Amino acid sequence: MLNIHESAEDYLEAILRLKEEKGFSRAVDIAAQLGVSKPSVSVAMKRLRENGYITTDEDNLLYLTDAGMEIASKIYHRHTTLARYLVQLGVDPETAQEDACKMEHDISDATFKAFCAQLHRTDS
Repeated sequence: MLNIHESAEDYLEAILRLKEEKGFSRAVDIAAQLGVSKPSVSVAMKRLRENGYITTDEDNLLYLTDAGMEIASKIYHRHTTLARYLVQLGVDPETAQEDACKMEHDISDATFKAFCAQLHRTDS
């Protein structure tokens, strides 16, 4: 994964999630989803656009570039997998979502692979 800040990963993941949920992604929706101000989203989107992770259209809808999608999908996969694992351990779903959001950025690839292997064994 490219070396970008955790907050940038959160923004890219939010764009992906909104696209999946609503079919589109707008700055106002990202602000609501992440609980940040619209000006903060504007600054972040400018940086992500300058670094080649997103594009926008004339309606100000946000789109992930290939590079942005690579990061967003990796973080989103980690998030959903970790949350699922935590729920299987008996953690309530809301707490599992919150904890997965914290863990998704810092967990090593080796540890994440071990989580995936364990989930696969419990799903079988």
